[in-house]
Amino acid sequence: MRLSQAFVPTTKEAPKDAALPSHIYLVRGGFINQVASGIYNFLPFGKRVLDKIRAIIKEELDNAGAQEVQLGFVTPCELWEESGRFKKYGKELLRFKDRKENCFVLGPTHEEMMVALVRGRVNSYKQLPLNLYQINLKFRDEARPRFGLLRGREFLMKDGYSFHATYEDMEREYRLMEETYKRIFTRLGLEFRAVEADVGAIGGSASKEFMVLAQSGEDTIVLCSECEYAANVEAAKRKMPQPPTEAPEFSNFEPFYTPNLKSIEELSDFFKVHPYFFVKAVAKKAVFDENEEIVLFFLRGNDELQEVKAKNAIGADELVDVTDEELEKAGIVPGFIAPYEQECRIVLDDALKGAKGVICGGNKKDYHLIGADLSHFDEALFADIAAVKEGDLCPECGAILKLSKGIEVGHIFQLGTRYSEAMNATFLDKEGKAKPFVMGTYGIGVSRLVAAAIEQNHDEFGCIWPKEIAPYHVTIIVSNTKDEVQVAFANKLYEDLKEAGIEVVLDDRSERFGFKMKDFELIGYPYGVIVGKNLSEGKVQLVKRKSRQKIDIAKEDILKAVIEAVNQK
Repeated sequence: MRLSQAFVPTTKEAPKDAALPSHIYLVRGGFINQVASGIYNFLPFGKRVLDKIRAIIKEELDNAGAQEVQLGFVTPCELWEESGRFKKYGKELLRFKDRKENCFVLGPTHEEMMVALVRGRVNSYKQLPLNLYQINLKFRDEARPRFGLLRGREFLMKDGYSFHATYEDMEREYRLMEETYKRIFTRLGLEFRAVEADVGAIGGSASKEFMVLAQSGEDTIVLCSECEYAANVEAAKRKMPQPPTEAPEFSNFEPFYTPNLKSIEELSDFFKVHPYFFVKAVAKKAVFDENEEIVLFFLRGNDELQEVKAKNAIGADELVDVTDEELEKAGIVPGFIAPYEQECRIVLDDALKGAKGVICGGNKKDYHLIGADLSHFDEALFADIAAVKEGDLCPECGAILKLSKGIEVGHIFQLGTRYSEAMNATFLDKEGKAKPFVMGTYGIGVSRLVAAAIEQNHDEFGCIWPKEIAPYHVTIIVSNTKDEVQVAFANKLYEDLKEAGIEVVLDDRSERFGFKMKDFELIGYPYGVIVGKNLSEGKVQLVKRKSRQKIDIAKEDILKAVIEAVNQK
């Protein structure tokens, strides 16, 4: 590719709404441009990156035995009504009607469509297992699209679905897909971790997310400092914490006057007792399909509520804040809530099991109860609802846990029969009995990977593409296009590199040398060759984009040097 003939509209100006490096550099580097909020075009260089990512994903999936299909982007509403997700999915599901008043949605995910494809066409256990996938457009009507490709409305996604006769075989395929995904992200040149995750709106019994490690990531992940344990903070577990000091001794279980003291910090200072020995109350309104109710969650004073865990513990669709007025109407005293004598539902964190001699709210303004005993509480009231924090201990090896940031780029689920039962998708087993398919589902954010790669690989000058997915591996920069010797040498090198199978561009534009170098750094080719005034002395320069190191090389050796650099592991 000769840049004098290429459509690569680089610019100095960053988008006004851009906050992350990937958004800034992908627009400035001429990889993408915004059409509407959360919707982007891919320009030639961006499309090359996208296609390389797609090709690696397809090759690994095909090698693992999965088969590619392509489903309709537009999905009939009745399929979503069958699965029960049409109303539950929320406003992110874009619904519309055609001229005949038929209802459709733009698919944000395709469980329903894939089940409908297999239903009635796979009838026997002899046709199983089956793993089908597509790499296709998706649309989610995000309330606040932001961060460029990382949270857009329209995006390219790989979604796969496997069908099995037994749970054991589904779990085998789940493990195979986990290993396949690890190979994919390794080949993409990314630093990542596979982490335990919440199943969310997709449903199922277990799931793992694949996180590209980047400080700009929206997700917080918990990593063990010693072993391989890793989890999204929404699903992270910890070894049960031990008391930090000796427990306080209270002679009686009685109310204690605590005027205007509501926070754990104030109470800890007042009683001279570590926050661990307090019981913290968090009131929320739980929203269900048919109703809503106030739920009280109780934790150790030095812990925080993890809302996804809390929501899952009671099977709610969501948790929302509740006002003091609503609490008082329900007979609850804000700021002084006890786990005793409550008419609404209460849930206690597992760390409170067996707790004695603790301090909690007194169900009366300006009073707390000292010497509270929770050891007699029903086991059914307890759940893991605390957020894991930095310094907690690993549930597997007991080492220190640390927090990091990550960008979710893949997610695999053990679905079970969640969709096949709802949509009456069955097969005949060995005994001739109809049974619902046992399913798994496996997704990768293909267009999101373009941005995630740059969030992990950039500097203040621009992109630093991993070699495996760079738009081109090498750019040849002609310092002075009026110098016929430089132009002739650059053209010869360009043709020789193409002949050798190297992906190369020739920057033969009639622009200043400084402008070309800034474009080289902005676009982020792994290597650059500078053909300049040193050519008269028999030398050219090889530039490594990542380190910005420049190496003088004899002109007769540059072809070999570039080929070796590009082909090295």
